[in-house]
Amino acid sequence: MSCSHRSFLLFVFFLALHSSVTSRVLPKISVTTSTILDVADSIRKTKDAPSFQLSQQEEQSHTPSSSTSSFSLQLHSRASVRGNEHSDYKSLTLARLDRDSARVKSLMARLHLATNNISKADLKPTMYTTEQQEIEAPLISGTTQGSGEYFTRVGIGNPAREVYMVLDTGSDVNWLQCAPCADCYHQTDPIFEPLSSSSYSTLSCDTPQCKALEVSECRNATCLYEVSYGDGSYTVGDLATETLTIGSASVDNVAVGCGHSNEGLFVGAAGLLGLGGGLLALPSQLNTTSFSYCLVDRDSDSVSTVEFGSGISPDAVVAPLLRNHQLDTFYYLGLTGISVGGEMLQIPSSSFEVDESGGGGIIIDSGTAVTRLQTGIYNSLRDAFVKGTTDLEKAAGVAMFDTCYNLSAKTTIEVPTVAFHFPGGNMLALPAKNYMIPVDSVGTFCLAFAPTASSLAIIGNVQQQGTRVSFDLANSLIGFSTNKC
Repeated sequence: MSCSHRSFLLFVFFLALHSSVTSRVLPKISVTTSTILDVADSIRKTKDAPSFQLSQQEEQSHTPSSSTSSFSLQLHSRASVRGNEHSDYKSLTLARLDRDSARVKSLMARLHLATNNISKADLKPTMYTTEQQEIEAPLISGTTQGSGEYFTRVGIGNPAREVYMVLDTGSDVNWLQCAPCADCYHQTDPIFEPLSSSSYSTLSCDTPQCKALEVSECRNATCLYEVSYGDGSYTVGDLATETLTIGSASVDNVAVGCGHSNEGLFVGAAGLLGLGGGLLALPSQLNTTSFSYCLVDRDSDSVSTVEFGSGISPDAVVAPLLRNHQLDTFYYLGLTGISVGGEMLQIPSSSFEVDESGGGGIIIDSGTAVTRLQTGIYNSLRDAFVKGTTDLEKAAGVAMFDTCYNLSAKTTIEVPTVAFHFPGGNMLALPAKNYMIPVDSVGTFCLAFAPTASSLAIIGNVQQQGTRVSFDLANSLIGFSTNKC
């Protein structure tokens, strides 16, 4: 054999060896192509909606998941607090979706105001009258709490009075209903009486807290706040400082709205705790650099926590936390793509980026139920999902859901895995129950994503259920830890 021939064979050998070695190098992530859905268990839960309210003993029996947390609050689903408010599960589903549509509409309206630099003075004002004064405010501002699927219990004032509050990452202003009431909706707990609290103090108009409000008035040297919502709900009253009792810790001088005129779909809560990114939101007022929450199943009586001062778990899937220079309330996510059944959707890499005007991007929101994607992206996801479920019997669409199935004869099924992809090869694969959800108690399941004509996409709480979502504000990171509730 000639020297040149031996050299050629040697080259081929090393080439084959190199190919063999490199083919064994595994990627950073392994995409599971399919996921099992326990149909029978999902249907059972629709028939076992809880119809009780938690006792004080149950409230105090849950411990934080993280020993490093500075403050911890228990988190309850609406069902465990309010019980079953509907005659059947389908009517409950339709009511949830109606509230969700109002929520999303007002989120979009708020972003529109911010990105178009529309002054509040340019909007048609509406007059709300309290027992003491009137305040002018724009008809649409802020976000709707109508969905209100998750509640916590906090102590207000000194001595502390415990009340249920809605938790919301899409809002900054903390507020609760206060006596005297010019107009108050029904709530589970007694209306808060400011005169009974030694720590209650109204804020003057020249304070930083008053100046941080989007809408305010000054009457008799007292700062008045107003927050109105896209569904017609609103709260109006005095901006004050008060003591909040969070778990076993008391925090003084927290700015809260004391609402004397309140209207809307607040489902029995005394008010709202804002977890947004603004100066008046609770994380900022607690001066914490991190917080996390885990949203339990909406149809269960399970309890989880929202924790302040707890870091991201070492085993979490990490993504960039981005901000919009036009609107500091929302938490934007550095999403690079979505896969269905292990195949990346063919969508531009810029699809989830915030543009120079503040439009676009994707936020993670505790108050929105169903994830919204731009219509073209949603169509790609839906078509890929349908392609992988040709063995399942189709059913008619329900409300915003256009991809539904009749699974009444099934116990378990296998569906394409839906996963979110982030920079650095990180991936969050969703459990099947977080995107194939029952809409009634007889076996109709729908793909729980919906299209939006807006440039803003939203990751909703249905897709977040059972996952601890951690916000590292200091390092601009979001962590997702499965089964850490």
